[in-house]
Amino acid sequence: MTHLPRDIALARLGYSLKRPIFALPIYRYSLGARGATELELVPSDPWPGDTERGADMLRGDYPFSGGRVLLDGVRRNLPDAGATWLDELHGFNWLRDLRAASGDGARRSARELVEAWLQQHDTWSAEAWGPLALGQRLANWLGCYEFFGASGDIEFRRRLLGSLSRQARHLDRALPAGLSGADLITAAKGLIYAGLCLPGGASWRRHGEAILRREVRRQVLSDGGHVERNPSRHLMVLRDLIDVRALLHKAASQAGHETGRTGRGTGRGTEGETATFLGDAVESMAPVLRMFQHGDGGLALFNGSTEEDGWQVDMVLQRAGNRQRALTSAPESGFQRLHAGRSLVLMDTGDPPAPGFDALAHAGTLSFEMSVGRERLIVNCGARPGDATWQGAQRATAAHSALVLGDRNSSELTAGQGLGRRGRTLQCRREESDSGIWLDASQNGYLPPFGLIHRRRLYLAASGTDLRGEDRLEPRGRARGAAFAIRFHLHPEVQSSLARGGNSVLLRLPKGGGWELRAAGASASLEQSIYLGRAGEIRRSQQILLSGETDANGTAVKWALRRIERSRA
Repeated sequence: MTHLPRDIALARLGYSLKRPIFALPIYRYSLGARGATELELVPSDPWPGDTERGADMLRGDYPFSGGRVLLDGVRRNLPDAGATWLDELHGFNWLRDLRAASGDGARRSARELVEAWLQQHDTWSAEAWGPLALGQRLANWLGCYEFFGASGDIEFRRRLLGSLSRQARHLDRALPAGLSGADLITAAKGLIYAGLCLPGGASWRRHGEAILRREVRRQVLSDGGHVERNPSRHLMVLRDLIDVRALLHKAASQAGHETGRTGRGTGRGTEGETATFLGDAVESMAPVLRMFQHGDGGLALFNGSTEEDGWQVDMVLQRAGNRQRALTSAPESGFQRLHAGRSLVLMDTGDPPAPGFDALAHAGTLSFEMSVGRERLIVNCGARPGDATWQGAQRATAAHSALVLGDRNSSELTAGQGLGRRGRTLQCRREESDSGIWLDASQNGYLPPFGLIHRRRLYLAASGTDLRGEDRLEPRGRARGAAFAIRFHLHPEVQSSLARGGNSVLLRLPKGGGWELRAAGASASLEQSIYLGRAGEIRRSQQILLSGETDANGTAVKWALRRIERSRA
């Protein structure tokens, strides 16, 4: 933990020292036992679930974290279940899927699963009461209360609300619990939900709001990007902030109504202030989320993100209430968006996330993606969060449309996730004219081992039919040669073939659009690749490989990707 920021390292140490106390049999009694039968405030949860997943769950088939497991209730121990799987199970985000399945059967099933959890996990355990899963569970049980809880009998509601109070009291004691980034914001959201909805929760709300305000200042950068530089995590944080803002507005409105009716205040004076503060953060984050959208509405694949569903991204943007256009340049976040004609290029031009926020970070500096209309052409490989089998491979530079030198990563991937040695961006210049958009960026990830700087220049013509690039390896001090590989990972729907005696590659998009990639200064070939961009899916794909050898004097590879007529494709 020595590389972590001091406050995060101390919080993790403090939480590890508290865990033996939480595990004591008598700890449960310190959390209280009595529960109310009604909520003080009932949240509304507008996010739709997945009807198909809900139907699967009604049959006892639980599709979590890319796998499927048959469960009899929410059992305490599951063979070979990873931390991500357990967080997803105990976080109860899947309640929305059951709600989407609709009907009394879905309602009863949800209530039975919550009842099973109460019977098996109502005392502390590291898996079920982990701070992230606990924060998610509080928000989801309260947000879906009208779906499964309000129709339960009085005894069920008393057990449910009593457990919610005990869980909230524990989370209040545990936070920040060594969490960082989007996870800490999610946990704070759960504490705020409990504080606003449960009797006697004012201190929980204040604690949750204090954490949230501090973390928003720390995590939301000046250009509106999120510090983890992961589009999926950016979406997650924005959605959480929208939810908390809406609940605070509802609480303030209810408090104002009660004050007007009784002539007495309710003691809740900060909801409006915090909601305004969160509104400013939402306002700045929405244009960056639009920046990450490809033409199909889904997200770009940087630093562990997946495509997500375009309609869900659009729904978050709609609820954000921000109508600003997508940013074209986010210099502090470190991303550039080049858009001309029907072509869109997104490029990672920033430093890796800072220590403490880099658990999911990839070694993808200067990688880029390209889509044409609603079709993805060049991609990064994506990620399977929580799947240890793919953890190392998906984060490597070779899993990105980037340059790899000497089979080394541009940033060092450590065994405990996070990053060691970091490739940092030295410059990023952007110029726009009537003819097109120029981007010139460089990074030093290969300077320590090879004495070489990687410089990538892109030019997208105003027509959108011509993307030109140059990858240079420039010596700095004592340089040494090595093999290089410039990779262009193709979306699985793209068909590819070598042409012109192997000097170029022809590409065909699903709707028939043809493109040709030609290069000078390297040999072109086609190799197999893997696409992990859709959550829960592993798809075979192909990649274009431009390879060669560089020496102490460096080298330059020029390439061009141009639209061609169908007859030539």
